[in-house]
Amino acid sequence: MAARTLTLDTFLPYRLSFTSNLVSDRVASIYADLFDLKIPEWRIIAVTAEREMISQQEIGQLTRMDKVTVSRSAIALTQRGLLSRLPHRDDRRSHLLTLSAEGRALYDQVAPKALEIEARLFAGFSEAELATFVSMLRRIDAIAGGGSTSAAAD
Repeated sequence: MAARTLTLDTFLPYRLSFTSNLVSDRVASIYADLFDLKIPEWRIIAVTAEREMISQQEIGQLTRMDKVTVSRSAIALTQRGLLSRLPHRDDRRSHLLTLSAEGRALYDQVAPKALEIEARLFAGFSEAELATFVSMLRRIDAIAGGGSTSAAAD
């Protein structure tokens, strides 16, 4: 059997990254135009809305964003009055973030738009296809994140 040759366009790690970047770029331009938000800022707002209070370290773990991105975005959101920083009882070196009233109001505007964007992007797929796709992505997450096999870099 002949060895398979690498063609970037069909190399799955690359395809995942390429498609992810296309979707992120499209969503980012909409969030920037409508809400003056960058993708990391929106992710922080969304995950904070889901958790009520959360540390920056937890945000990094849940969103896979690095510490510097989380820190800079949290500072920007705090300066805009969208987040509040509260002392962390269990860890004096960190703070807990919570949405301010303005942050909650912005979330309430952005969340329906995010769902609308998602619906438009995936309108050509059936519910069964989407469920299978999400299941496959979660399986990839488990393999890549769990270290059970070495993941190739794109």
